[in-house]
Amino acid sequence: MAHTDFRTDLQNASEIEITVTGRTSGRTHSCPIWFALDGNKLYLIPVKGSDTGWYKNMRKTPTIRLATRGGKTLTASARLIIDEAQLDKILEKFRDKYGRNVKSYYPKYDVAVEVPLE
Repeated sequence: MAHTDFRTDLQNASEIEITVTGRTSGRTHSCPIWFALDGNKLYLIPVKGSDTGWYKNMRKTPTIRLATRGGKTLTASARLIIDEAQLDKILEKFRDKYGRNVKSYYPKYDVAVEVPLE
């Protein structure tokens, strides 16, 4: 039920907030992220590129908390996408949603994160 409520809250959103635990400090921090839905998977990319703290922390601590502006939250394990062919398909979804300039923000293949919504 929680996943259904979270997915419903995503319908009119353009950004959601991610909270991660710092890899060295252990403190949590939050920032906005872009997302794209594909079936039972939610894909995330950092609004400001892969140098942001949350993305770096994903490599060590894959548990994340997501929040919509409507107040729904989801805590899940995420997986970094490293396969170039898969990443090309995912980034195309972001380009369709956010515009063609998404490609210029993400020239390297180290940006997408997958979160299962099951």
